[in-house]
This record gives sequence, C-alpha cells and structure tokens, in this order.
Amino acid sequence: MTTAAEATTPGAIRSLIPARIDRLPWSPFHTRMVVALGVAWILDGLEITVASAVVATLTKAETLHLSSTEAGLIATVYLAGEVVGALFFGRLSDKLGRRKLFIITLAVYLIGSGLTAVTLNGGTGWLLFLYATRFVSGMGIGGEYAAINSAIDELIPARFRGRVDIMVNGTYWAGAIIGTLGTYIFLNQLDPSFAWRVAFLLGPVLGLVIIFVRRHLPESPRWQVMHGHEAEAEKTIDFIEHEVVHGGRELPRVAEDRAIEIKPAENIGYFALARVLFKEYPQRAVYGATLMITQSFLYNAIFFTYTLVLTNFYGVDEKRAPLFLIAFAVGNLSGPFLLGHLFDTVGRKKMISGTYIASGVLLAITAFLFRADVLTAVTQTVAWCLIFFFASAGASSAYLTVSEIFPQEVRAKAIAVFFAIAQCFGALGPVIYGALIGEGEERGPLFGGYLLGAGVMIVGGLVAAFLGVSAEGKSLEDVATPLSMRRPGTRAEGAARYS
Repeated sequence: MTTAAEATTPGAIRSLIPARIDRLPWSPFHTRMVVALGVAWILDGLEITVASAVVATLTKAETLHLSSTEAGLIATVYLAGEVVGALFFGRLSDKLGRRKLFIITLAVYLIGSGLTAVTLNGGTGWLLFLYATRFVSGMGIGGEYAAINSAIDELIPARFRGRVDIMVNGTYWAGAIIGTLGTYIFLNQLDPSFAWRVAFLLGPVLGLVIIFVRRHLPESPRWQVMHGHEAEAEKTIDFIEHEVVHGGRELPRVAEDRAIEIKPAENIGYFALARVLFKEYPQRAVYGATLMITQSFLYNAIFFTYTLVLTNFYGVDEKRAPLFLIAFAVGNLSGPFLLGHLFDTVGRKKMISGTYIASGVLLAITAFLFRADVLTAVTQTVAWCLIFFFASAGASSAYLTVSEIFPQEVRAKAIAVFFAIAQCFGALGPVIYGALIGEGEERGPLFGGYLLGAGVMIVGGLVAAFLGVSAEGKSLEDVATPLSMRRPGTRAEGAARYS
C-alpha cells in the first residue's frame, strides 16, 4: 500500500490522500455514506412541508389556537434558525471536523423537532416554546447543510462528485413527498389535536435511525491531513480502502508525483474568510452568490405560494392542494436524478447555465399562458413540473458549486455564508408573490412576478456561462488550491495570511 503521508520539510506534510480518494471505484462504502449523510435534505424537505401543511390546523381552537400571524411566523423562525445554524456549525465543522458536526447537528435537529410535538396550548409561554423549538430544529438542519456537503465532496471520488452531490441535494423533494403524504393522511384520519404532533415526529423518527448509521462513518481524511492529523488520516484512508477491497475491488497504486505538500492551517474565522473570498476568489464569490440567490428566490416564491395560486385562481379545494404538491415534488425530484450524471460528463458550466436558462425560459412561457387564462389546475401543475425539472437540477448544482470552488480550509464556512445569503434573499419571494397573488382577482401582477422570476433564473444562467468553473472530474485540490498547500511557484504560506 502506498504511504499516504510522510514528513518532508519542517512543519510540512507530503500527502497522497486526495489522490487515493479520487482513484477509488464506487463501492458499498460510498453508498452507505451517501444514504447516511444525504438524509439531511430529506429531513429539511419534510420539515418545511409538514410546517406548511399543518399551519392552518394550528389556528383551530382544539389545537394551539394561533392567530394567522402567529402561525405564519413558524416558518420564518425555522428559516432564521437555519441561517444561524449554518453559520455557527459551519465554522465548527471547519475547526472540529466533519464527523463530529454531522452527529451534533442531527442531534440538535432531533431535539428541536421532537420538542415541537409536545407544545401545549397555554398562552405566551408555550408560544415562545414553540418558536424556540422550531428555531432549534432549523439550526440543526442549517448546520447539516454546511457539514454534510463538505463531507460528501471530500469523500466522493472526483469523477462521481457532481452527480452524487446533485442527486443528494435533490432528495429534499423526497422529504417533501413523505411530508405531504404523512400530513395528508394524519390530518384526515386522526383527531386534529393529535394529528399535527404525529406529523412533526415524522422527521425525528427517521433521524433517530440514521444517527446510529452515522456513528460508524469515518472522519474526512482530507480534513484530517489539512489540520495536521496525518496519522489519523492514514488510518482513515486505510479503513476506506479496506472497505472497497473487501467488496472485491482491486486498487491500483498511486504515483508519488500525485502527492501534495501542505503546512497544516490555523483556524480561519469569518472576517478572514471574507478576505479569502473577495481578495483571492472575487469572481467565484460573485458566481456562487448569484447561483444561490437566484435559485432561492425562485423556489421560495413558487413553493410557498403554490397553494394560493391553486385556490385563488383555479378554485382548488385547499384540502386537495397537497395532492398537487406531490406531482410538483416528483418533477423536482426527477431532475437531479435524471440529469445529475451530465454535470460530470457534459460539464459543469454547460449544464448549470443550461438548466438555469431553460427553467427561466419555460417559466416565461408559462407566465404568458397564465395571463391568457388558458391553463387549468392540472396543466399549471404540469408546467411547474417541467420548469422545476430543470430548475431543481440547477438549484442542486448551486450547492455543489459553492462546496467545491473554495479551498478546503474554509469549505464549510463558505457553504454556510452563501446558504445564509440565499435564505435572506429567498425570504423575500413569498412576501412579494403573496402580495402579487392577492385575492386572485387580477392576473396581471402575478404575470409580472413570473416574468421577474424567469429573468432572475436567466441571469443566473448567464453568470454561470461566463464565470462558471469547469470542475468536472477534477480533484478538489485542483479546483481550489488549499491555502495551506505548498508547491513550487505558488503560495507557500497561504493560510498564515488569513489566520
């Protein structure tokens, strides 16, 4: 077996670990890892869907008897928790490691969502308790985004990284389907005072099973070696290679010239991260922010108001509206799974720009059909399915992009920052489109809103075409040189400038 890390110059480490990871074939280890870590997106989709589905139930006297404003704040508090959790746990993930954080963040989510189900109807105190539990749940899921995306990208071989990341992010919509079916059954078959509590326990039950699987996953050896834990990194990569070989695969030796030399980095905070992003990678920072903001705006605008459109413009009974969401979610789930491999074969720039622009053009066409009043509830849903077949793959690629185009030492924090920015802009979507929908008397305002959403996605696609990074098939260290990496003619003490 090739030695993974050996000392060279004082204070530096010579490592073959990135090359050893990238030369691995797909194996049961990778499948197990993706299932255990990828559940984060399923949980988020489930939580958002459940909260949206039960909000009307929580205004009834036999449940929590909330006002419409109080009930509406539940989603806002959850999203705020996601932002705080992403920033807080994202920094810890870069500092303490991926494995510790993907255990901690899931535990935080389990506690928060589990406690939501035991909220009582007892005045201001219990209302604050409800908001606190939703905030904690959001923190856990927000932290998952930063820690899990980092871990997946660092452990998946380069030639599979694009499709795996995109498909995993797309499973958000599998969670939406589970949440929709669960709440539809519970709210129609159980007593309302009990049904909403059972609905909020769907996620914790799934998460409780997964947390035991995660306990057996290794730390990212890339993170270990970058932080000077070369002995632990060697043990980890040996474990992973043993898992692959045990499955009947033979591994070729890795040439010594594929080694990288690094000087373990100090911890880099958010102020230092800003200097890294805007001094070292200004175009990539603009690119990542544009992709994240545009997809978040469109998704929040359409997803959180789809029921209003169906009921106000097409006369759909609000009890049947969740059934339309299932079709909408299937379209969103299909895109990443059917198009994901093309991001590794056709290439990142072509596919990202293509999916963004295609979804924008299709939305613009749908806008004109909507204004002409030639759509029905069914054909409107079909149009959304087609639009978001492409938009979902594009949105998933935004998370892939911000997790692979920045250096190892700041990867989780970079994901957290762009996720937070996207959520803040995305929060504007439901407010703007809710006002445009109104009582459903005029189609003109929403027509303009749809054109705005189309324009936003097309802008994202054009930015991808001009500023995109061709990362397909490349090692993460080749896509973005680690700040701690030492190569002749490159930065030798990169991390020291930002610590």
